[in-house]
Amino acid sequence: MYEGKLVFAQLMEHLPIHTFRRIVKRYDGDYKVQTFSCLDQFFCMAFAQLTYRESLRDIEACFRAQRSKLYHLGIRSKQVSRNTIANANNIRDWKIYADFAQSLITIARNLYVNEPFGVDLQNSVYALDATTIDLCLSVFPWAPFRQTKAAVKLHTLLDLRGNIPTFIHISDGKMHEVNILDQLIPEAGAFYVMDRGYLDFTRLHQFHQSGAFFVIRGKSNLKIQRRYSRQVDRTTGLVCDQTVILTGFYSQQDYELPLRRIRYKDSQTNKTLIFLTNNFALPALTIAQLYKCRWQVELFFKWIKQHLRIKNFYGTSENAVKSQIWISISVYVLVAIVKKRLNLKASLYQLLQILSLTMFERIPLDQLLNGIVTDQFQSDSANQLNLFD
Repeated sequence: MYEGKLVFAQLMEHLPIHTFRRIVKRYDGDYKVQTFSCLDQFFCMAFAQLTYRESLRDIEACFRAQRSKLYHLGIRSKQVSRNTIANANNIRDWKIYADFAQSLITIARNLYVNEPFGVDLQNSVYALDATTIDLCLSVFPWAPFRQTKAAVKLHTLLDLRGNIPTFIHISDGKMHEVNILDQLIPEAGAFYVMDRGYLDFTRLHQFHQSGAFFVIRGKSNLKIQRRYSRQVDRTTGLVCDQTVILTGFYSQQDYELPLRRIRYKDSQTNKTLIFLTNNFALPALTIAQLYKCRWQVELFFKWIKQHLRIKNFYGTSENAVKSQIWISISVYVLVAIVKKRLNLKASLYQLLQILSLTMFERIPLDQLLNGIVTDQFQSDSANQLNLFD
């Protein structure tokens, strides 16, 4: 029988612990801490994400039932109570877990750098969007959204190669999506795919000056003047491929250069879409396909809301909410890293389902997730005799 580490401990071995300790030291996270360190807090919160714990009381009950195995999980505290976790979530700086998530994102992006995403293109392609997480205004007064409602917004820049979030910003519900463009540092040669909510020509001109390309959905009332039209194959859904200049008073001052305007009719929805881009080299159909890939960021938001604990929070303070969101992102990226390192064919959803039921098992992680666990590892006793020869 396999007598190695618990599944949870094997999973945590894929974390760069030395990087985590360096980040904790940078923010003095363990200053005057004696028993429950930042690493213990991260392990507890990651365990809660992986096992779908709904509250601090659930976490406490689970750890009390398995108190003898806390050390083998990697948690050095002899006892974990809900008050201890709640206090840590309120006090420990959320930037510790934000920086650690960014380090995991760097690792994941290097692993998925050659991952295909549906369009034959060598450039980096990012999809930008935001999602709203509704909160109760009386419980979360620091996140006002509407008169009787609170919310936080999760602004995400998703790398379409592997669906890895490369940039995340958590704001209150009142922040408009277009303002996040001021915090992005455009990557030269990369494509940024955005919905029309990000249509701001001053900011898009900054992307152009940085050498980056944007593909954004245009508005129907946009004032333009056509300069040149290219031939298109209408059987592919393309309607027109034009070179245009902006003629609106303010838009012309913000973006004086020519733009490329592509009209495309989606055969599935029967809708006609208008795309604006500063790239004149790619075929028009490829531009339309790039925008279609933007849907991956919508699926990412749907996935994390369904399978990670970012709608029910373990604390009510701003620090606790941001810490939980960043740790949940770390768990998502960690599972993506393990999937690539172990060359697993199962989806992230399937991996999470398997891990949620096997945290306290002593099964080799690669065999567990590859679905090749034999009776040798499932037996309760190595000395069990056969009843029949």
